[in-house]
Amino acid sequence: MDTKIKQEKRKRRHKRVRAKIFGTSKVPRFCVFRSNKRVYAQLIDDEKGKTILSASNIELKNKKQKTKNKKLQPKTKKLEKKEEKKEVVRSGKATIAYEVGKMIAEKALEKKIKKVVFDRGGYKYHGRVRAVAEGARETGLVF
Repeated sequence: MDTKIKQEKRKRRHKRVRAKIFGTSKVPRFCVFRSNKRVYAQLIDDEKGKTILSASNIELKNKKQKTKNKKLQPKTKKLEKKEEKKEVVRSGKATIAYEVGKMIAEKALEKKIKKVVFDRGGYKYHGRVRAVAEGARETGLVF
């Protein structure tokens, strides 16, 4: 019974958020959905009612399996400036969510989409939802 109430509350919050957020083909809506096992991210054009791009940790798992099958190539070291950044420690599901954010940002940049409107889906901006957003931001998407 508690889960039904939680779901209803989340849907109400999401309705309120969606009343203010609208995505176009140039600036799509970056929607995040999380379940107990999965994290999904989509770029949606609300004018046409179409999903432009999507990513999930299912794709991430498949991508990792493909890279394991390829031969490892030696990497060249790049000299980077030492910056004092506060390192965020992520573990478990948050790490996977961060990778999903990076993956959808890479796909978006390939399609020349740089700006998005973030839709947290009625969830708190915390944990996995925040990790998806940070992964996308660090890869190059602008919210």
